Amino acid sequence: MLAALVPAAVGLAAAGHQAVRAGWIPGLGPAAALEQQQQPSGPTRPATGGRVLYYRHPDRPEYAPEPRRTEDGRDFRAVRAGEDAEPPDPAAPPPTAAAGQTGQPLAQGGGAEGGPRRVLYYRNPMGLPDTSPTPKKDSMGMDYVPVYEGEDADGTTVRVAPGRIQATGVRSEPVARREVVRPVRAPGTVQLDERRVAVVALRAEAFVEHVEDVTTGDRVRRGQPLLRLYSPDVVAAGAQYVSALAVAPGSGMANADGARRRLENLGVPPQVLAEIERTRRIPASFVWPAPRDGVVLERNVSDGMRTPAGEVLFRMADLSVVWVVADLPERELGSVALGQVAEVRPRGLPGRAFTGRIALVYPQLNTATRTARVRIELPNPDGALLPGMYAEVEIAAGGGGPLVAVPASAVIDSGTRQVVILDRGEGRFEPREVKLGRRGGGFVEVREGVAEGDRVVVAANFLIDAESNLRAALRGLTAAAPAGEGGK
Repeated sequence: MLAALVPAAVGLAAAGHQAVRAGWIPGLGPAAALEQQQQPSGPTRPATGGRVLYYRHPDRPEYAPEPRRTEDGRDFRAVRAGEDAEPPDPAAPPPTAAAGQTGQPLAQGGGAEGGPRRVLYYRNPMGLPDTSPTPKKDSMGMDYVPVYEGEDADGTTVRVAPGRIQATGVRSEPVARREVVRPVRAPGTVQLDERRVAVVALRAEAFVEHVEDVTTGDRVRRGQPLLRLYSPDVVAAGAQYVSALAVAPGSGMANADGARRRLENLGVPPQVLAEIERTRRIPASFVWPAPRDGVVLERNVSDGMRTPAGEVLFRMADLSVVWVVADLPERELGSVALGQVAEVRPRGLPGRAFTGRIALVYPQLNTATRTARVRIELPNPDGALLPGMYAEVEIAAGGGGPLVAVPASAVIDSGTRQVVILDRGEGRFEPREVKLGRRGGGFVEVREGVAEGDRVVVAANFLIDAESNLRAALRGLTAAAPAGEGGK
């Protein structure tokens, strides 16, 4: 692995040699600084050359989109495409410092309190594992680059020229707390609410004398007559009840209560019992009413037919509330929970959407399709949702309050680790490894690594990360060599 990194690092460093000589990289050596200072101040817009990107102050990091002059009347220097030079670093050693000079020079300015900064050592300008305690030149005549006290102490900070930041489109945003919600989509079907389904069935053998004008699909009200029946068992139990009621009070009340209970066990409607008690007569036939409001789903009865006990004559359901059962992939099961909001769009009703909440996550998986089922309850006051309809379900997974999150574009995922680039200001950037959580809405939860208020790079972060990786490779090469030892 180390053998593979050395050629890559040297190759990139060789390409950077031209950048150093052109003045693209901060921290120029003495010779390059002299070369910049000796350049004559020509016209602001030369007649030849590449396209002008911007104009910069000849002495300090100040930029302008149009030609300008300094306070003392000097022209801003034009920076053309491909140049992107950074102004001379005022903290660099004086250009008169000779190669091989002993001691640790102090750079003017840039300290923690505006004082001088001490040069720790000088590193090879080509990125080779070679350092020196004193200024020197390499075999190509390039000055070694000074490394100052407190600057890039951990070797992870990357410096980028302000002009190059503008040209490459580097952009950063603050880390903030956001609601991370990820939509989970699944197909679903509209089903009846099982608690709102009722059937009409007799508990004794009977004959149907007449069926009311009620058919499949009709809406009925609770107590509405459905059919008229004659049942020998009901007539016999009714005769016993009438006989018990005819007995003088006090001596036959026990028999009357038993006869009434038998009629109730046969499922005789309360209104029929009330009629027997009022008239003290046994009706030859009686009316069977609808048990609840709803829509008739099935009609299995006709005039004159004989119905055994338990035969389902009518089946009806209340459609004011329906269920939507969605099949979620197994991997999404951990993203949903009771109470989450779900939006349902029936295929048969284009343009319409219904909102409900997850009422149940079924406690088993479909082993054939590896899907989990969730149930959403929806109000259906106008009856537009019909049982059996197909629907597209979108569940707002996540929620639970704001979380520390960054834009998804800020995360660099190598497969083994996740990194964001912190913007430290003044062209300084630091890669930071993070631990991620939920994703959704273009944002990613960050559980460890950054805090609210930090600024992270959200555009062109791969360019900065590539520079950081190069420096990490070079640090690996120099790990065995003390900082104060010179290379061979």
